[in-house]
Amino acid sequence: MANVEHSGRTTDAFAGAGTGARMRAARLALWAVATILAVRQLTVVLTTPSGERLTDLETWVGPEGVLHVKGSLYDSPLFTGTPFAGLVLKPLTRSAEQALGWGWTFGTLLLVVALGLVAARALPQPVSRRTSLLAAPVAISLLMLSLPVRNTLWLGQTSIIPVLLVLVGCFTVRGERAAGLCIGVAAALQPTVLLFAPLLWFAGRRRAALSAAGTFAACTALAWAAMPHDSYTYWVHHMGGAGLGGQADALGNQSLHGALLRLDVTGPLEIALFLLLGAAVAALALRRAVRYAHDGQLLLAVAVIGCAAVAVSPTTWQHQLLWVLLAVVGRVGTRASDRLVWPVAVVLVTTLPAKMMLPNMPVMYPLRDDLVLLAALAAATAVPFLSRTAPSYRRPVPARYAPPVPARFRHVPLLPFLRRVLTRPNLLLELLLIRVVYAAYQQVRLAATGGSVSAGRARAEHHGHIVLDIERFLHIDIEHWVNHAVVRTGFLRDFFDFYYESFHFVVPLAVLGVLYWRRPVDYRWARASLGFATFLALIGFWLFPLAPPRLMPALGIIDTVHGVQDFSQPDYGALTALTNQYAAMPSLHFGWSLWCGVVIAVIAPKWWMKALGLLHPLFTVSAIVATGNHWVLDAAGGAVVVAAGFGLSYVFQGPRARTTAAAVAANQETREPAKNTA
Repeated sequence: MANVEHSGRTTDAFAGAGTGARMRAARLALWAVATILAVRQLTVVLTTPSGERLTDLETWVGPEGVLHVKGSLYDSPLFTGTPFAGLVLKPLTRSAEQALGWGWTFGTLLLVVALGLVAARALPQPVSRRTSLLAAPVAISLLMLSLPVRNTLWLGQTSIIPVLLVLVGCFTVRGERAAGLCIGVAAALQPTVLLFAPLLWFAGRRRAALSAAGTFAACTALAWAAMPHDSYTYWVHHMGGAGLGGQADALGNQSLHGALLRLDVTGPLEIALFLLLGAAVAALALRRAVRYAHDGQLLLAVAVIGCAAVAVSPTTWQHQLLWVLLAVVGRVGTRASDRLVWPVAVVLVTTLPAKMMLPNMPVMYPLRDDLVLLAALAAATAVPFLSRTAPSYRRPVPARYAPPVPARFRHVPLLPFLRRVLTRPNLLLELLLIRVVYAAYQQVRLAATGGSVSAGRARAEHHGHIVLDIERFLHIDIEHWVNHAVVRTGFLRDFFDFYYESFHFVVPLAVLGVLYWRRPVDYRWARASLGFATFLALIGFWLFPLAPPRLMPALGIIDTVHGVQDFSQPDYGALTALTNQYAAMPSLHFGWSLWCGVVIAVIAPKWWMKALGLLHPLFTVSAIVATGNHWVLDAAGGAVVVAAGFGLSYVFQGPRARTTAAAVAANQETREPAKNTA
């Protein structure tokens, strides 16, 4: 018996040692990622010519900088800070300019690291050991990737300092007066930070609130005494900085004031609406933040007030939007499958341009132009963050998994944690990821031209001759014959032109939509296969730019879809600005259609449905060859990447899960004994 107990303890010890080793490896890997991102950001900034980096800092300390102007600071349209900020930075001299650039960049990096460390330590308790160990490198990595930090490093801004001062005042320093002092100085640099004083007051830290208000008043009064004209210009003439710097209706101004101006609301009506909406947002955000502070989620409360400050400020430029990223700490959703929607949305909004988040359609412009503001408003007023007392706060409703299907190979699946979930994924998360992945696909496809336009054209045409020679050797060079035969037959030309232009996106989206709604487990399998195939195709576009037959002048191919191309122009007209015309190998027109045909043939219950699905790749390959848009070998390349996509899905995730009622019942039966045993 003693031997059994000793053996059990030994096994537990080995298991614990293995878990600890994996945790240390994960932590080192995350710190390595954070370090690489930091070095990359520093390298990008410091290797840029001096006239193109730290441009905002240059406006301060350069030969013609604001700090060397004898008159008012606001005589320069480039200065948008408070008079107190000008008073603090005034001692900087021209002789320190070069050293200041390097020192400022490294100092900003240290501030970002400090901000990440403070935020990681401020997570609501209790947190798991894994979270406590991994939170800091994850936070620093997200900060490095965020647009506000990247702009701050690039421009030489001070926007990180108010955020860090608030976090230090709320979570690091001891004593109410010291906390209020930090927040008051932050408000003197960014006036809407004064919204944190009511939060402190209603959260029970009244001495800190009074200290913050007093410090703000003292700093502002000091600046007013030293620079009365500039203080009048800032606080009275421009009403808290409104109108300083860029135009208030510029896209960079992500505040309610800027959004109203972009909607063509001007004059007294705009001012009244701004004041009314700002007061409503501030009151609602304060109410929510106090509730979260009393709930023990002070970091979330700080993020909510920060997001409200973003909205109610007259001007909130892109480098001042770090508060939105801090809102990622809030937990939303009772199901485990919904828990990632909010953090993923926040990270995408704060790290990617708005054009990648929403389609480039006129109806979407109002949403796209104010996307960060909408995220801030949602965090401040609407997102239902869970209370720590909610049962699902720490234990969300778990996902139901399909029973595993035996694989042919021993080590398949390579990633067992990517099990098949029975329920359909969250729709909002899917739409976000699909849109971002497609935008990235467009950017990579457009960039994969092999250098300059002229060099890319020469390389693509050279590859075109190579493909044509291979086809002639194989006796499959039918492009010219098929193209001219179709051109001579009017209804065939119209049919293939219509098919080429209409079904490339419609059919895959329709298949994904039907699978998502009716067969969620198969949706995950099919989506993964399509993603792998598209990724492999991008590699092909990058490594082997290829001119399609219609862009090979000597072949005499008639472009039935795009019309006559001007071969005297190196970019072949305006079409190149929209898409990479040399992304022909492999053909995703055929690849995606083949993916649709295979999925329909596997999933469809009726034989005629399967046959109809397989007709789509047949019509597609006929269309791409007949219209002169692809070589026959391009279709073969598309088939290869699709087959590889299905293969990778099999290797990483295992065979396609069985989704019959018997399989679901068996899965539930296997879960019940586990619950009883627990």
